[in-house]
Amino acid sequence: MQTRTRERRHRLAHEAARLMAEGGIRDFHQAKLKAAARLGIHDDASLPRNREIEAALREYQRLFQPGNVDAIRQRREAALRAMEFFGGFDPRLVGPVLEGTADLRSPVALHLHDDDPDAVPRFLEQHGIPAEARSRRLRLDREREGDFPVWVFGAEELAFDVTVLPRAVLRQAPLSSVDEKPMRRASAAQLQQLLVEEDISGFEQSRD
Repeated sequence: MQTRTRERRHRLAHEAARLMAEGGIRDFHQAKLKAAARLGIHDDASLPRNREIEAALREYQRLFQPGNVDAIRQRREAALRAMEFFGGFDPRLVGPVLEGTADLRSPVALHLHDDDPDAVPRFLEQHGIPAEARSRRLRLDREREGDFPVWVFGAEELAFDVTVLPRAVLRQAPLSSVDEKPMRRASAAQLQQLLVEEDISGFEQSRD
């Protein structure tokens, strides 16, 4: 019975990953339910965790969408330049670009930190960058959540999605919608190190 459940979880994770990769679905829960409906699997024990789907998505993209490797690299390099630009706001890279599951539709998602919510839009206006205002609900921890300003703009022919958080949030990342654990995030120095490690790995593979 446990073996059958594991097999169903595996099938569901990979079908959900395929739907996300090919259908542009962003929400893990939506992809999970759609995959379950398509495969006719409806028992809760067989539903995979979001991290299982994320791992399957990364594997699917590696096998069937190799162009995403270039898309991720392009966005990570653009993110580093944007983080240098926003240096005064203690920027952090988050989301699919950092996780390695981004595709050609993915924006570069950054967290900026300032106790004045108007500081970022002023900064954008001073530099002549038109941006669209939005809002995002985030859970700061198990007890606290809130709506935070988001600014969406284009640069280098890419979309940027910037969430403005209080500086206190630098001490602990908001909870991820994927697994409700503190969100993975990277500073400019950590992103630079990631890019260097990618270069080294690519060089070593080319020699094999």
